[in-house]
Amino acid sequence: MEVLQALRTCELFRTLPEAVVEREILPRGRMREYARGEFLIMPQEQVDNLGVLLAGRVHLMHLFDNGCCNLADVLQPPELVGADLVCTRTRRSPYHAMAETPVSLFLFPASLLLEPGALSEDSRQTAMRRLVTLISQENMKKEYRLAILSQRGLRERIMAYLTMQANKRGSGTLTIPMSREEMADFLCVNRSALSHALSCMQREGLLRFEKNVFTLPHWEPPEGPA
Repeated sequence: MEVLQALRTCELFRTLPEAVVEREILPRGRMREYARGEFLIMPQEQVDNLGVLLAGRVHLMHLFDNGCCNLADVLQPPELVGADLVCTRTRRSPYHAMAETPVSLFLFPASLLLEPGALSEDSRQTAMRRLVTLISQENMKKEYRLAILSQRGLRERIMAYLTMQANKRGSGTLTIPMSREEMADFLCVNRSALSHALSCMQREGLLRFEKNVFTLPHWEPPEGPA
């Protein structure tokens, strides 16, 4: 029952009747546990299952031969793992998905949604519409990150990231879902350089922060359409 309740909080299943999730999704899936540091997905691996993250945190990242890490995203419950991969032609991953903490994952075949027959067609179409929306939201997150990384200076990247987060939440005070190390990897900078820049920006009154809570004193809500 706990797994069913957790699945019901996932955006993919939120609009489906509970009976459909219990009788048509839950029996076709399986639980999988991952230790901290274990890889859920490797580059070039073919991904045929969707995963609902029930517990823990997952890093989506690129690891390079020189030891550098490029953190693309941090997933938390009840987000999906692999949604952006199962709808591609090859279903092969370009990135690593790694358990940043111990992870509990509910895996089920993507064919349940992608191929007619496994689910009732009404349920399948409802879930597919949600899947398209979730993938579109993921693409927008990637666009925002490209815009952040296009900033040439470290301060500009920091302000671009924090301003986008403030605009998303509608508040100049926000809690970011990343540690300093994760934030540095996300911005593609050195952690010590990030910490130094944040301290300088706080002294200059550009921002205030206490751990992961940031305040932008000069933030103003973006103007909507006239």
